Amino acid sequence: MVLNSAGWMPTTGTMETKPTCIVADDHPAVLESVCRYLESKKIRVVGRARHGEEAVALVEAHRPALALLDVRMPQLAGTAAVRRLSRTTPQCSCVVYSGFGDGALLTEALDAGARGFVLKDAPLDNVVRALETVLGGGMYIDPALADAVIRASQGEVGLTPRERDVLRLLADGHSNESIGRELFISPDTARTQLGVAMAKLGAATRTQAVAIALRSELIS
Repeated sequence: MVLNSAGWMPTTGTMETKPTCIVADDHPAVLESVCRYLESKKIRVVGRARHGEEAVALVEAHRPALALLDVRMPQLAGTAAVRRLSRTTPQCSCVVYSGFGDGALLTEALDAGARGFVLKDAPLDNVVRALETVLGGGMYIDPALADAVIRASQGEVGLTPRERDVLRLLADGHSNESIGRELFISPDTARTQLGVAMAKLGAATRTQAVAIALRSELIS
């Protein structure tokens, strides 16, 4: 059976679809339990990886809709894998799965292109919620890291120059397409940069992101 461009696969005998996912973790017990739980929640696990290089290879081979990546893995760390996949398979939404509730790791993951960040000590329902959120085009930050997001909204976590440029153009009324033309990037890259900036600022909407950035004097 052939996957469609979004990485979805029809469920046998129905018109429903299951999102496809690659899961990567270097701890076999964690990998097994997470995969089993995702399958029980109608998320089709099409590949399991024990290290970052294997995860990248599986994503590039299967083109899934989702990838759940351990932040600390042999050969290639989760954030490095996300950065590579953002270039090679941008249609795959990556969620970083971390045992460390570290604001710096959160920022690093978002800068790499992750669409979500969830902690390993959270209930597995939160993992499913994170995957469903990013699949729908949103961003997911583990509630336990809310303080890091609040600090970001107060300007304590800086935006990259590119994220500032995207927000500045958005404030001037540009669409993703025209932002892409102005910055010589694709509309999808502009959308991703905006999503990362929104997550850093704790903004629920594009308008709120611009308002926070202006209020915090991150853009002018």
